[in-house]
Amino acid sequence: MWYYMKDSADSNDSNSYECGKPIETVVSGKAEGHFMIRIMCKDDIEQAAKIWLDTNLQAHSFISPNYWKDHLKLVKELLLQAQTYIYLDDISQEMQGFIGLDAEYIAGIFVCGGSQSHGIGKRLLDYVKRQHTQLSLHVYQKNIRAIKFYQRENFKIHSELIDADTGEKEYCMTWTQEKNES
Repeated sequence: MWYYMKDSADSNDSNSYECGKPIETVVSGKAEGHFMIRIMCKDDIEQAAKIWLDTNLQAHSFISPNYWKDHLKLVKELLLQAQTYIYLDDISQEMQGFIGLDAEYIAGIFVCGGSQSHGIGKRLLDYVKRQHTQLSLHVYQKNIRAIKFYQRENFKIHSELIDADTGEKEYCMTWTQEKNES
């Protein structure tokens, strides 16, 4: 999902890294390979928007595809206003996913279909967790796979709501850094 993003007039101090420069580059064993996390640039918007649309269509089959397609233009405009980090394969330089934040609210984690279940969402989330002591997000109740992922990552269901746009039930989930996690 993509909810409220900061107004373009808002400052984004935590997004002070230079666009396109690696924030985190990891060269690890064969299981993980080479990857890089960096700030989203304007040139990344089309690819990120495609990942956003494809992922939402796949994960939210209970919502009309037109809902996602109708919001695509707005999402493209909001992507650069958010604190958005992209995950790239360091060798191919292909974007495989991204995470968008508004302060401590995770607007969404999106990973290409062929790259899902390979630890990319976890790596993006781990990167953001190292920068914050608490995070929150909304997830549709019917998106069981996402709920299980967030629960594995120590997010707790805080409350239940109804998404006004879709009429779907969703959870507000929260994560708070444990003292031994710092």
